[in-house]
Amino acid sequence: MVVRVRLGPIEQRFVARHTACEPGRLFRDEQEQGPFSRWVHTHHFHDGELHDEIDFALPLGGLGVGEAVARHKLERSFEYRHQVLRADLTRHARFRDRPRLTVAITGAGGLIGTALAAYLDTAGHTVRAVKRGDFSPLEGCDAVVHLAGAPIGQRWSPALREEIVTSRIDYTRALVAAMQRCARPPSVLLSGSAIGIYGERGDEVLDERSALGPRADKGPGFLAALCADWEAEASKATFARVVLLRTGVVLSPLHGALSQMLPMFRLGAGGPIGSGNQWMSWISIEDQLGAIEHALHTDSLHGPVDLTAPEPLTARKFASELGHVLGRPSFARVPAFALKALYGESAEAALLASQRVLPRALEASGFAFLHPTLEQCLRFELGLA
Repeated sequence: MVVRVRLGPIEQRFVARHTACEPGRLFRDEQEQGPFSRWVHTHHFHDGELHDEIDFALPLGGLGVGEAVARHKLERSFEYRHQVLRADLTRHARFRDRPRLTVAITGAGGLIGTALAAYLDTAGHTVRAVKRGDFSPLEGCDAVVHLAGAPIGQRWSPALREEIVTSRIDYTRALVAAMQRCARPPSVLLSGSAIGIYGERGDEVLDERSALGPRADKGPGFLAALCADWEAEASKATFARVVLLRTGVVLSPLHGALSQMLPMFRLGAGGPIGSGNQWMSWISIEDQLGAIEHALHTDSLHGPVDLTAPEPLTARKFASELGHVLGRPSFARVPAFALKALYGESAEAALLASQRVLPRALEASGFAFLHPTLEQCLRFELGLA
């Protein structure tokens, strides 16, 4: 096993070897290369519960950090992992009577795709990654989750703008054609989209029945047009049940918006972006994964589905909640002009546009949120529950 671990600002390579395995009882990992002078991790399974036993030693005696501090951090980390595992298993149990699926995922290396592959694997599904230009993994699949697309959260040069369009519109068109060529085409297509399809809408309450945003060549209008065309290509898969995943801001401490906010907030220098009056429609990474699993198994769900928590907040309130959870002030506003100077028109579309979106189709289909409120989400994702 090879992973990257971060100790403060330093990222190190951690190499571990499986040294023992007793099926149904335990398995053990031992560090061969990494930040510890000794690391032996035994995973015990007892009465349906996972218990971790860790024997470790810090390099050079810990350089004053102390074993107690390190052990406390490890305990918090593993408690978070156990909470995630318990939540995942509870959700998987809802569909225990449904057949196990073979699921192809495009964009499997991204934030959502990486987490989704592991999540579906724990449920007993077979997961195949679809790489750009190779559609062979589609053959024999039951469902496709289409998440591929060039990153939007950066300054849009003409070349990047073209890549953003091509990676969504042209690739989706090619994907649908490849699915249809299969001897037995997949019967479900969950295709990525975004709440950017609604454009700039101020305080208006939005859901799947709302009109789409006006199309334009730049700003929120560019994203609205992009998402509309993206969904149109996916909807051509008339041989499958198509669900259009209109995703909001996905909150994870590892990647994405929340991970970028955390350093400044932890320093006490965080605050709302722009005026703070724009609405942010967010969803925890755990609910994002649960919603995708729900959509895979819920035959009545089709068409546009907003993947957002039921409690959208203004940017000002979002910053206040994050500061409260971290025990830090949240008054250092990031002015709109600074964001536009740094990110250009993508700042107006991805950071400053106001979209107050409710997940009405998702809730009407019986989905239950693990984190319906932002405080619940932040405390869980940051290990502060």
